[in-house]
Amino acid sequence: MKKIFILILIALVTVKTQAQEDNTDQRVITTAVPFVLIAADARAAGMGDIGVTTSADAFSQQWNPAKYAFAISKQGVGVTYTPYLSQLVNDIFLGNLTYYNRINERSAVGASLRYFSLGDIELRDTADQIPLVQSPNEFTFDVSYALRLSDRFSMAIAGRYLRSDLKIQASNEDASAASSFGVDIAGYYQSEEIAYNDFDGRWRAGFNFSNIGPKIKYDEVGQENNLPTNMALGAGFDFILDEYNKVGVSAEVNKLLVPTPQDFNNDGVIDSEDDEEYEDISFFSGMFKSFGDAPDGFSEELKEFTWALGAEYWYQDVFAFRTGYFNESDEKGSRKFLSLGAGFKYTAINIDVSYLFSTSAVRSPLEGTLRFGLTFNFGDEYDEY
Repeated sequence: MKKIFILILIALVTVKTQAQEDNTDQRVITTAVPFVLIAADARAAGMGDIGVTTSADAFSQQWNPAKYAFAISKQGVGVTYTPYLSQLVNDIFLGNLTYYNRINERSAVGASLRYFSLGDIELRDTADQIPLVQSPNEFTFDVSYALRLSDRFSMAIAGRYLRSDLKIQASNEDASAASSFGVDIAGYYQSEEIAYNDFDGRWRAGFNFSNIGPKIKYDEVGQENNLPTNMALGAGFDFILDEYNKVGVSAEVNKLLVPTPQDFNNDGVIDSEDDEEYEDISFFSGMFKSFGDAPDGFSEELKEFTWALGAEYWYQDVFAFRTGYFNESDEKGSRKFLSLGAGFKYTAINIDVSYLFSTSAVRSPLEGTLRFGLTFNFGDEYDEY
């Protein structure tokens, strides 16, 4: 396995980057299991990683499970495959399997399994030695329940089990797989179809507080790592131009509800002494501290928000074209990319693809990667429109 893979693995299990230790102006927030924030489905990926406020689909579990209460089909199964670092290696990928069932007109349940494989690592002391092959991986399993509190608004709660097995026995015999659990609280609003002068329209809005749960710890003497607790807020509008053409536009902001790294002892660097005090902040109090703990005040707090804009055009509910843009501050990770996507619907089958173009000096691991999604919808349909 290439050396770059080892470096990536180390980065995934480290909660402080070297940039944070050397320069307090670069206070990038890092967490355990960051793969749960990767857009697993091609539809959301094609719109700049927007999903909290878009219309319901099989992959709503990751973005906003409250949308399931507005699903058109009674049941659906979705499968996705996302190669990761595909231009460097060929065995790192993110897979996702999702199922939902709209029990009745007011409620729905969902479940999903997300698996992140970091490929195989061959460990040997000499070139002719039979290698010891290890396969680090991470996965989550979650279930959700959505309920319509009114004709136009629903809420959902989801429970999630997370397991991160990144241990390399040869380097640390005491290392073991780490696990935790998280909770999502989500809401979704979808208006009735409104008649305007030249078109009909529909408003949408949503929120999701996800991955609320205890920290992960890999060994007894190691650091405790925060889960990627996240707040997502979004709004959108559907332009229903006629019976054949529809355009949906959406905007979304996200913020990690994780404390900002601090130079607690004011020595000019963020080091191990600061880490100890940082770890003493509980995950629950850290959620509230995250809104006002940036050392440079409100201006830095604003930099911890990411924003995205996305659009989706449907023709006869058969073909879709999507595009989106995602932006993150240079000082907080510098993720910036433009995405394109397409969707095809044939009877009860949906096929989605997306492609990402990085617009940042920091190249995205998903640069040059095609993401694929396949959805099977079955059962009766609900007339929501």
